[in-house]
Amino acid sequence: MTVAADATVPAAVRAELPNTLYSCAQGFCGTCRQRVLPGEADHRDELLTDAERGDSMLIRVSRARSGRLVLDL
Repeated sequence: MTVAADATVPAAVRAELPNTLYSCAQGFCGTCRQRVLPGEADHRDELLTDAERGDSMLIRVSRARSGRLVLDL
């Protein structure tokens, strides 16, 4: 799916997968954590460690840094 520049990842994901979880909407709880496959995330959270950021992102607050980002949903 494509996420428009003015949209959020959770909004796009939930349109396709309505049961996708997220809770705090600020990147503090980790409920929205998803595994990143190809691509690079622009991490905007305060929760994940550097090691966790290597293969995960919090989709409620983070975006794609690369042109294409694939998540393991």
